[in-house]
Amino acid sequence: MRSSYAHGRSSTAPRLIAALLAAAAILAGCGGGGGSPGIGTRPDQTGQQPAPPVNPNPPANPNPPVGTPSPEDLNPNLLAASTTYANMCAKPRTGVDLFGRPFPDRQGTLLDELKFLRAWANENYLWYNEIPNTYRMAEFTNALDYFEVLKSPALTESGQPKDKYHFTYTTEEWDKLQNSGIDLGYGVTWKRNSATAPRTWLVTLVEPGSPAAAAGLQRGDKLIKVDGVDFINGTDAATVEKINAGLFPETAGTPHSFTLQRGSTTYDVTMTGADVVVDPVKLVQVFDTPTGKVGYLSFETHNAVSEKELVDAFATFRAAGVVDLVLDMRYNGGGLLYVASELSYMIAGPAQTTGKTFERLQYNDKTPQQAPIPFLSSAYGFSSPNPVRSGTPLPYLGLKRVSILTTPGTCSASEAVINGLRGADVQVDVIGSQTCGKPYGFTPTANCGTTYFSIEFKGVNHKGFGDFPDGLAATCQVADDLSKPLGDRSEGLLAAALSYRETGTCPPATRARQVPMELVRHPAKEISIYTRPRN
Repeated sequence: MRSSYAHGRSSTAPRLIAALLAAAAILAGCGGGGGSPGIGTRPDQTGQQPAPPVNPNPPANPNPPVGTPSPEDLNPNLLAASTTYANMCAKPRTGVDLFGRPFPDRQGTLLDELKFLRAWANENYLWYNEIPNTYRMAEFTNALDYFEVLKSPALTESGQPKDKYHFTYTTEEWDKLQNSGIDLGYGVTWKRNSATAPRTWLVTLVEPGSPAAAAGLQRGDKLIKVDGVDFINGTDAATVEKINAGLFPETAGTPHSFTLQRGSTTYDVTMTGADVVVDPVKLVQVFDTPTGKVGYLSFETHNAVSEKELVDAFATFRAAGVVDLVLDMRYNGGGLLYVASELSYMIAGPAQTTGKTFERLQYNDKTPQQAPIPFLSSAYGFSSPNPVRSGTPLPYLGLKRVSILTTPGTCSASEAVINGLRGADVQVDVIGSQTCGKPYGFTPTANCGTTYFSIEFKGVNHKGFGDFPDGLAATCQVADDLSKPLGDRSEGLLAAALSYRETGTCPPATRARQVPMELVRHPAKEISIYTRPRN
């Protein structure tokens, strides 16, 4: 089970808009790589009554303890500022982090770690006054369990938790993922029908050059066995543990076997977990149509690496004389909010965006309001293996209309692109499915080897709109088509977008799956990161 760490809060701390599917408990009744404490399976969408979330690591205190809370438990205002307890650790780390910086840890106690969390939540959590005060710090044996109860217990009108966006992540993996596009695994993204048996998991994305690509996996392949055990129907603890160990390796270098089905044929492969470099911009294509050249951009994640790739893509489109764009973000869970702003500017250009806000962040009543994020017309210059120089003017198309391909896996920063462009009066045709709905945000705050993500704000566009907790609706509903590769003009979503821009009408409805599918990925891949402007 992966938790998280990063360095402490500072004036340049990144801020995030949460966008997670609560899919971290990969299989019901157990943990598994890629998960995080307290995150259960998504409620099912089959029309049945949703089951309560499964907690892979139940907190030590799932109910308020019987003992008497201390004065600080009852009133967190009695605690000192969170910075007083920051980096005071029961087990301080020694050495340096991924970037060669010494760990900031100093000797402390578990109680110091818990006091940090309680004081930090009281200062920054959007709904700080809804955190229960009946839990006793003295009753907890680790910080992760305590963090799980530091959130609003309220339910929405539909009976779902008001706060579904609590999670943690390991710093080393987080830094690799965000700064270098590196992810530990096989380079395959799955879609699933359910966390419980009978399970249907289908290959959705295969990263070029990854172990999955070398093994020959393709979109639409169905998973049958993992390390010789029945993946579809296995339910006993030993089987589930073996499946999770195979699907989500914790370390690189260990081989695992898989049986998959393609059409009526099954085949066996062996894959070894590795640090896979994820390419955020998969495809840049230009299609000739009767009404002019249409660009197609397959965009997977708003990370630091993507900044340069997006600049290059729009330079290509501009040179080709593109007059329209299909932006494929069907699996894009989010990332850097400044990249989302830059992308939006490169679509719309200055005529549509000058003087307008891309995103405004709304905090609790204890937090000073921040300046709004504009549509950025020049590159921020994020650190990456192939960075773009800070201040470089961005190429743009100057479009008043754009088609964006979506699924329920389109989250957060990707939704901010849609919402931000609409706030600037750009017509955004959403082709596919309703997006995941994550308008909230938080700061990744580190302490003693774990980075904590807890809701701090809500984002709104230039018109003040940001109320889409259930997602942004599709203009034209089309089922995701796993039978064709991305970028194929006959693939369902792309074909529908090209048709819709010509006719203004949706193609005849395709038969959707009986059971809706969802992406399997860690919630840290479904966020929008806000980095404060450089001085």
